[in-house]
Amino acid sequence: MHFCLTGQYTPRALNAILENPATNRQEAAQKLIEAAGGKLVSMYSVAADGPGVLVIFDVPDPSAAPAISGLTVTAGTLQNVKLTRLFTQDEIKQVRQNAAKLRTSYKAPGS
Repeated sequence: MHFCLTGQYTPRALNAILENPATNRQEAAQKLIEAAGGKLVSMYSVAADGPGVLVIFDVPDPSAAPAISGLTVTAGTLQNVKLTRLFTQDEIKQVRQNAAKLRTSYKAPGS
């Protein structure tokens, strides 16, 4: 399952990065994701809302994603973290097919 994690570096993390500007945060992210049985798909630095990251990763166990997210927060690396489940087009096709089957079972308020 694919996930997108975004967040801003904490002041403490930014100071550590400035003290060692050659630090490779991608290697750290890759190591954590692989330890969870996953794969780092891509990682970008972002400037919006403060220096931060956007990480796309794939993990076989969906419970690994919030664990990864939580560890980045509790370690003091990231703040304002958002974790989003991403769906492939094949997965969305299945979702649409399920929704079409369930459509007649749901009544909107006031119906």
